[in-house]
Amino acid sequence: MPSHSLIGTTTTNRRGSMEDYPNPFNPETIHELFKLVWSQTNKARAQKEGGETELEVGAAASKKTRTTTANSNALKLSCEFLRLFVTEAVQRAAIVAEVEGSTQIEGTHLERILPQLLLDF
Repeated sequence: MPSHSLIGTTTTNRRGSMEDYPNPFNPETIHELFKLVWSQTNKARAQKEGGETELEVGAAASKKTRTTTANSNALKLSCEFLRLFVTEAVQRAAIVAEVEGSTQIEGTHLERILPQLLLDF
């Protein structure tokens, strides 16, 4: 008997498990997003510390010139966490939509589940 609900089985279905599908998040894209955030953080920190004219000595001075990087395993793990987060958000929003009798997930459904989802992650 086919089910017509929004909520399907996520671990197994006719086509296989979720693990059989490639991660939709590209590590290179995630790395570029990380670099953007890191550069914005560094700019904000530099503006905040712009009033200081003293020379810093030791490790702190090298920290300013050091670039932030992420290795490939960290990027793969970040992509997997994003995949899990988005999958869980869609599943929870689908439950809310189904309870309301809706056949589509709307922004309001996501707004309702996000506070608890953030606490759970």
